[in-house]
Amino acid sequence: MIQIKAKQQNVSFEKNVEKLAYVLSAHLYNTLDASKVIEEAAKRSGISVGVIKAAWDAAGEVIRTWATEGHNVPLPGLGSMRFSVRSKSVQNVEDVKTSLISARRVIFTPSKEVKDELQATKIAITCYDKDGNIVKRVTSADTNDVEDNDNDNVNVNTGGDGNDNPNPNEGGGDNPGGGGDEPGEDED
Repeated sequence: MIQIKAKQQNVSFEKNVEKLAYVLSAHLYNTLDASKVIEEAAKRSGISVGVIKAAWDAAGEVIRTWATEGHNVPLPGLGSMRFSVRSKSVQNVEDVKTSLISARRVIFTPSKEVKDELQATKIAITCYDKDGNIVKRVTSADTNDVEDNDNDNVNVNTGGDGNDNPNPNEGGGDNPGGGGDEPGEDED
């Protein structure tokens, strides 16, 4: 079950004006240590921890090397990843230079299986008022009526970046290629 929190917060951009709204974001757990993932993979596969770790390290090196060479690299069972840049646009070729690049990014594209599993996973939302008190809990029955915007060419506000970002108008971290791009900036 995916845990979501809806926090009541001020979404007004006007000074001294309070406009409260519930802003949804994913409840993030602690980052798992790689050794825990390796141990679990060893248990599930019957392969020793040492062999799994060696394969994990080698795969990481290959993925990093090929991705930095410009390849879209498959991540078995997950999808694929590639590197990209965010940059400003210029009209004249004489103005093209590396200083136009404002960010280097990693683009992850999930596999159909990962997307299908995510679509089928139930969602639980816990609502908090501005003082941090729980005021409501909601659980989905997953009728699969939540949009999958990966196939749409629309920038969608996902309501925060999952890191308690107080600005609900910044696109979320789950919005590939969208949210928060400045006019005049291009990706790829």
